[in-house]
Amino acid sequence: MKIMKGGRLESDALAEMQGGDLEAPVVMLNMLRYREIAEPGFGVDNLSGREAYGVYGKAFAKLQPRFGGDPIWMGRALHSLIPAQDGGLDDWDIVILVRYPTRRQFVEMMADPDYQAIAPIRAAALADSRLLEMDQILPRA
Repeated sequence: MKIMKGGRLESDALAEMQGGDLEAPVVMLNMLRYREIAEPGFGVDNLSGREAYGVYGKAFAKLQPRFGGDPIWMGRALHSLIPAQDGGLDDWDIVILVRYPTRRQFVEMMADPDYQAIAPIRAAALADSRLLEMDQILPRA
């Protein structure tokens, strides 16, 4: 399920996510492509997309104690060995796996005014992004 596309929340996908087990843990796959220069008007004017995403990351870290959101893996995207079938770009800058203790915490975070206040910084930093909800299959505890 895709939750965000191009840095913007897709409300239908979030509603579908809310239909899942709200007490189950969830891992979110973030694929990010930075803008050369952040979109102006969101408090990150004249910063690169990478620098602006750093501003978002610091603000997100302050919310982490309330909502979870532990990065469990982060790295640079190198090569797409199986490209997008629709001819779309697969040149992501960064890929991050973020684990939330419960799906409820992620859903509540998305609706929280403090998160909504910083979400435009994320969007201003990114030329494109994907945010996919994932359910762990292996290994099972």
